[in-house]
Amino acid sequence: MVANNLALAFALLLFSISPPVRSLSLNYYDQTCPKAESTVTNVVQKAMMNDKTVPAALLRMQFHDCFIRGCDGSVLLNSTRKNQAEKDGPPNISLHAFYVIDVAKKQVEALCPGVVSCADILALAARDAVALSGGPTWEVPNGRKDGRISIANETSQLPAPTFNISQLQQSFSQRGLSMDDFVALSGGHTLGFAHCSSFQNRIHNFDTTQDIDPSMQQSFAANLRNTCPMHNKVNNAGANLDSTPTAFDNVYYKLLLQGKSLLTSDQALLTNIRTKALASKFASSQEEFYQAFVKSMIKMSSITGGQEVRLDCRVVN
Repeated sequence: MVANNLALAFALLLFSISPPVRSLSLNYYDQTCPKAESTVTNVVQKAMMNDKTVPAALLRMQFHDCFIRGCDGSVLLNSTRKNQAEKDGPPNISLHAFYVIDVAKKQVEALCPGVVSCADILALAARDAVALSGGPTWEVPNGRKDGRISIANETSQLPAPTFNISQLQQSFSQRGLSMDDFVALSGGHTLGFAHCSSFQNRIHNFDTTQDIDPSMQQSFAANLRNTCPMHNKVNNAGANLDSTPTAFDNVYYKLLLQGKSLLTSDQALLTNIRTKALASKFASSQEEFYQAFVKSMIKMSSITGGQEVRLDCRVVN
């Protein structure tokens, strides 16, 4: 049932999304590199066996790539003496698991030299990260090209964890994404971990009259304050984004409705009638969430850019 609905969702997308998706194709590598997808899947699966944080890292990496200059693999580029790249911009300092893309690229290059873009490998890896964590799978439309420009300062365009609903709406709409997409893609926070700095504003000095965000469940906030004291000096301290951080499920939405979300941008879902209704729907139905997430992931990953197929994901040709 879910598979049929997802197939229908993609078919509808071909007619409803703006032109960039038409340059992509579900069978793009069928003739030129038929083993590309399975190769990427195997690399992601092996990496997950050694590091349970890989799925969250890959999903976040894809999001951060697509929101700057489109899904062009620019987040993968290394800084040079003359340029500081996106991966070294403040919001991306905590990105990791770049080695997974490097390994996949090396193996794909051995099969089909100069054919498969790094941007496509990242899109495939993000899909695999979700599917291998128990979430839905989908067919990824391919044909992205890799970008040659990566600028650290441009990462200031990424939606911040402290954004309110108006700021989030503006950020997503600028990229052709709706508030429905925002709610669905926020469900990616079912995987992973957030550092204290991402939610300190909610548990210390919230405003002039309250120390803690009153929308937070009290005991949940108290536990976070113990983990992240006011003058925390432990750089890697933080908390899981939901109670099942390695499983792709709808627990994120259930905890959100209980006042147990970490980020201001999470809580923002409950400050708008439509987004709150969608969050409630996804909390009640994991299948509804999966369908919406797949639709929005395909839409987001179809924001294209780039000019070449890089031979090494870390440097331009």
